[in-house]
Amino acid sequence: MDQFIEFIGNHPFLVGAWLLTLVMFVLYERSKAGKAVTPAQATNLINKEDAIIVDIRPKKEWATGHITNAKHIPLSDLDHRMDELTKYKQRPIIVVCNLGQAASAATRKLKAEGFENAVRLSGGMTEWKGQSLPIVK
Repeated sequence: MDQFIEFIGNHPFLVGAWLLTLVMFVLYERSKAGKAVTPAQATNLINKEDAIIVDIRPKKEWATGHITNAKHIPLSDLDHRMDELTKYKQRPIIVVCNLGQAASAATRKLKAEGFENAVRLSGGMTEWKGQSLPIVK
């Protein structure tokens, strides 16, 4: 530990550059993922703004439980089934996956197709279930 502190003291510019690079990387990755909403914000969007939920998980995971009234369009089928969502272009769309990671790719695809109100559920179904919010099987 003493050597680490000595290294920082001897190389402040190197350590500063490393920290700046780390911060920039984190910010860049967050911006690529698109806007995320918490389960509480998602519930508000569903109740007040009539948001559509698109669950992109595989069929096996979908069968274990999903959000009420969610549309099941697996990520692998999203490109082929985009026309099913065109009537909802003006409404908020919440993309749900298992952990919130894969939803960022789907959100980017939706935004590229003109869905300006597409967001992803932060933490995915894991967070939704963790907060004991309702699911149907």
